[in-house]
Amino acid sequence: MEVFLTLSIVVLALISFIVEWLPVDLTAIAVTVLLMFLGLVTPEQGISGFGNSATITVMAMFILSAGITRTGVIQIIRDRLIKWGGNGINQQLLVMVGLVAPISAFINNTAVIAIFLPIIEDWCKQQKNSPSQFLIPLSYASILGGMITVIGTSTNILAGGISEQLGYGNFHIFQFTSVGLLTFLIGLLYISLIAPKLLPKRESRINSAMENSYDLQEYLSEVVVTNTSSLVGQTLRESEIQRKFDLDVLELVRNKIHLPQPVADKVLKSGDILIIRSTREDLLKIKNERGLDLLPDIKFREQSLETVLSSGEEKIAEVLILSNSRLIGTTLKDLRFRQRYNVTVLAIRRGAELVQGRLGKIKLRFGDLLLVQGPKESFIGLQTTRELLVLEQRDIDNLRTEKAGIAIGITLGVIALAAFKIVPILVSALAGVILMVATGCLKPGEMYGAVRWDVIFLLAGLIPLGIAMENSGATEWLANNLVSVGGHLSGYWVLTFFFIITVLLTEVLSNNATVVLMIPIAVRVAETLQLNPYAFMFAVTLAASCSFMTPIGYQTNTMVYSPGGYKFSDFTRVGFLLTLLMTIAVPSLVILFYGLYPS
Repeated sequence: MEVFLTLSIVVLALISFIVEWLPVDLTAIAVTVLLMFLGLVTPEQGISGFGNSATITVMAMFILSAGITRTGVIQIIRDRLIKWGGNGINQQLLVMVGLVAPISAFINNTAVIAIFLPIIEDWCKQQKNSPSQFLIPLSYASILGGMITVIGTSTNILAGGISEQLGYGNFHIFQFTSVGLLTFLIGLLYISLIAPKLLPKRESRINSAMENSYDLQEYLSEVVVTNTSSLVGQTLRESEIQRKFDLDVLELVRNKIHLPQPVADKVLKSGDILIIRSTREDLLKIKNERGLDLLPDIKFREQSLETVLSSGEEKIAEVLILSNSRLIGTTLKDLRFRQRYNVTVLAIRRGAELVQGRLGKIKLRFGDLLLVQGPKESFIGLQTTRELLVLEQRDIDNLRTEKAGIAIGITLGVIALAAFKIVPILVSALAGVILMVATGCLKPGEMYGAVRWDVIFLLAGLIPLGIAMENSGATEWLANNLVSVGGHLSGYWVLTFFFIITVLLTEVLSNNATVVLMIPIAVRVAETLQLNPYAFMFAVTLAASCSFMTPIGYQTNTMVYSPGGYKFSDFTRVGFLLTLLMTIAVPSLVILFYGLYPS
């Protein structure tokens, strides 16, 4: 009965992860609550994930990564990228991947992508290249780099914690570096030599006018307040036209002068010109009901729309919704986005799709790219929020570059202490956190803000699920059935089977959820067939990072999806061959370095 209940919860969790009824971290916590409610784990086991060494280590690594980024270490790498990149796309991809992947081996890869996205876009602008030729390779580079060390991704750290729970000890920091380096070289050659033939070359958003890239001309209009208009003598706030008609007033022009923001409390006069974003339907409604006249787009013809919207103290830019954002699943209207950030959303890009009409009612997703306009000072606030990423390079003056050497020294010390087994990685990482704050590389407030709490809660919620599978016998039941079906296969094919299944699962599930489910089963099958359990753990761990074929399988893929203007099929076309190469290479390399049979 317990086996049936546990497997039913696993299936329910998998469905929820795929269809996203709830955010994945909340799903994981809900699963833990259900396990405790049904008595499949004790309350102590249910909350054990919050005190698990893997969870705490991941939290510490987030903070260490923030220390590196806040001190401008990445900007040094950026300068090398520009210097060594050359003019040919093959050389540029080779240099980019060769620089980004090693960084991702030691710094959280989502943080790496967040920093490099505006850098690569600016580089593409200088080189007159399309970002669509570089952003998928950028994501792949961070994934390949994360496979080199145990601290490269939260998945690797979690896998080490599961290994310890199963009695095989935690992973050494360079446990599978030999395999990771060779897979990185395979990926490097593929991305620089073969991928350019498969990557789309789409019209660059950053090399063309914003109005062309986002079709703004279709949704932005100029209207004049007539002397008979009901708006005369009212403020925009009092008129409530922005709420009633689902439109946004971007500019208020009076006597050819752009009035400074905010304009909501300015009393409207006859002859005032409003630049508004709305659908044609709402435009006609407000014209008829409030006495406004449409103007021909004379101003837009004389100069670019981007210039008009960026005049004076105004600015227009793109911002990306990050995975831990509270904006996900809500609408701009519910969020009161304009009031909260003092900027207006002009359009939303979701992959290759443009969303423009009725923006206030669109539920936002992770990876959505928002085109926003507003006062320049508002973008300073946007750059400091951890829910949105402004796709422009930060001013190096805002970074603590004088602390860069200290941050590098602390990180190297953390790695060395763990590598030489002087202390466990958990201890050295926490010591590094203290030193980052004590030396001024990070401020205390930044330390807490650096943690991806959605990942922490996801890990804490998933760990009890693994315990429940062991306690209930579900892991043993699944393993025995797999052995009865595939026990006649050679050890190589059993290992390859687990690699393939893990790769397929990680394309649609969280990679952390995948290792929690697959490692215990793989180990039990290996034990039953008298094969090397370590080889199976390493193969599953590495497979969980081989998510190249969809934009939803790995967070870095989702982050570049909209900025690159990609279609879903672009990832499948470019990623399928790389996945095939990894499927051939990784099991063979794992057997070569670690052996198929216990020593």
